[in-house]
Amino acid sequence: MSDAPPRTPTDWSGERMQRRIARRYRAERRFRLLGLAAIALSAAFLLVLLGSMLTRGIGGFTETRIALPLDLAAAKLAVDPARLKGRGADLALADAGLEEAVDAAANAAWPTLGGAALLSDGAWLRVRGAVEADPTLLVRRATVEVPVASAIDIACKGDGTPEAEAIVRALGDQLSRGFNRDFLTAADSTDPTRVGIWGALKGSLMTMFVTIALAFPVGVLAALYLEEYAPRNRWTDLIEVSINNLAAVPSIIFGLLGLAVFLGTFGLPRSAAIVGGLTLALMTMPVIVIAGRNAIRAVPPSIRDAALGVGASPVQVVFHHVLPLALPGILTGTIIGVARALGETAPLLLIGMRAFIAAPPDRLTDPATVLPVQVFLWSDEVNRGFVEKTSAAIVVLLVLLLAMNGIAIYLRNRFETRW
Repeated sequence: MSDAPPRTPTDWSGERMQRRIARRYRAERRFRLLGLAAIALSAAFLLVLLGSMLTRGIGGFTETRIALPLDLAAAKLAVDPARLKGRGADLALADAGLEEAVDAAANAAWPTLGGAALLSDGAWLRVRGAVEADPTLLVRRATVEVPVASAIDIACKGDGTPEAEAIVRALGDQLSRGFNRDFLTAADSTDPTRVGIWGALKGSLMTMFVTIALAFPVGVLAALYLEEYAPRNRWTDLIEVSINNLAAVPSIIFGLLGLAVFLGTFGLPRSAAIVGGLTLALMTMPVIVIAGRNAIRAVPPSIRDAALGVGASPVQVVFHHVLPLALPGILTGTIIGVARALGETAPLLLIGMRAFIAAPPDRLTDPATVLPVQVFLWSDEVNRGFVEKTSAAIVVLLVLLLAMNGIAIYLRNRFETRW
């Protein structure tokens, strides 16, 4: 038995203890306020970023149009109406001199304001589409709304030169604003009034398809092997260290690797979606392996023991019990890796995906570009009309990121609900 005197109970009602309790409560309140302040600051930065992009980019989704009076009957275009119903309609109208007829109509309508210079380079394409939809325009007078030149469009949006603003005031009600469908359906162009993001968006989707198709299964299988089957020896430790180091390697190194291996050694086509996807898959795979191993390690050992106890084989334990439970965590790592890959520019520049692509790709081996590279290229343009197009493309890229993350989160929550 100890001879130590009995411990005196703490007097929580005393003045000294009350002061200590009050200090602890004040410290807790300060910590909570600091946490709320950090969240508010982060949200404020996010709102400023999104607000800035939306403010600058909203104009990229709209276009300024002018009502162009046309008399194609007087132009006497030699076009067979029967050819307007087939595949050769575009070529038939172009060979008949439709572009020259549109320029002549603009020169006649506004001889003192610049005539054809008021119109976008793609204005005659809008007329061509109207003629294909209604061939009677070839034999009657009509008014067709066509996009204006970049300088006039900028002036209508409040940021033009004095000369362009004077032209806008002179045209008055002949100008109108509308949604720019071409921005979502066209590819790159040298004229900011004709550019679109569909070519780059399609290239991004095709590149991400190759990336996910390669990185996800290989990364998950590698994580399963390293965590469930690989022996614990120096070679396994070396592989683990190498994977951890690869996850921290700058992305441009993977671009150099893709340039040397896929283009230099295997001779794959330059600036193709398949090469971009393979390069980004190399960059994404270590992230998926690390996240997959952590998720598999987090599955309770009792799950494995219970499955083995009822007669399941080791393979059945892994694929019927461990993998479904770890899949939500694996999907989280995949979200991080794919989101990083979707926003990468440096490795894709090295494999040639910065080329001017005037037509959307149809196959994985066709020349293509991606949205981040398209934003980079447009931001380097001298024409002021590309400023709002750059911000609008960033908005589309953010929407694509949110959509991909939303799909992945939905799948993750669905698997969590099942278990």
